[in-house]
Amino acid sequence: MRLYLIRHGQSVNNLIWAETQSNKGRSFDPVLTAIGKAQAECVAEFFRDELGARLPLTGMNQDAARPGLIYTSLMTRAVETGRAVARALNVPLLALTEAHETGGLFLDDEETGERVGVEGPNRAYFETLYPELGLPDHIGDTGWWNRPFEDKALRPDRARGVWQELLARHREADDVVGLITHGGFFNHLLAILLNLPDKENLWFTCNNCSVSRIDVSEHGIAIVYLNRIDFLPPELITL
Repeated sequence: MRLYLIRHGQSVNNLIWAETQSNKGRSFDPVLTAIGKAQAECVAEFFRDELGARLPLTGMNQDAARPGLIYTSLMTRAVETGRAVARALNVPLLALTEAHETGGLFLDDEETGERVGVEGPNRAYFETLYPELGLPDHIGDTGWWNRPFEDKALRPDRARGVWQELLARHREADDVVGLITHGGFFNHLLAILLNLPDKENLWFTCNNCSVSRIDVSEHGIAIVYLNRIDFLPPELITL
């Protein structure tokens, strides 16, 4: 399996934080900014047009192989990014629900400061706005999140579960797939792959629409590159 991890484009919440260093005014499920949409188009063009011209020089065969399938979390910023990539490659876009950002969908209670889970969009929402998105059967009339704020203790096991699911689906088939995901989840996944017992004081930088490549073979796991943004013009590089 070759896995491309792609962080979503800049969201409204990313912009709020960059400008104010605060979560005040954040959305529980933000859309992409104009910059985020431009980033999504750039990463889509990278996979479609430039992958063969920007090789990592690993000596491995088929370096230019494009993803034949794009997975995405169900957070809107990821779905919007995934749609751009899947359309450019003319490949399926499928939801991988548990690849969501740490915490899930939530808002801060203005009086107590407590983080409160928000139900989020339901099946009808996704089918109306993103008809090309393949949804799992359990997404129905209620919002896909519909849970409390995710406790920190639950996050490593969730990331481990996503990794095992990807291996079960694609390891034996030697597939090339992409996953649109999030900075916090990206860090938990890398911690699992590197067998790090505690990542509290460690952070792997993950720019908006950066690409990281993980190869899995009978020889083990190769982290070919992380946080690649060389295809983005300077004015579109954001965190």
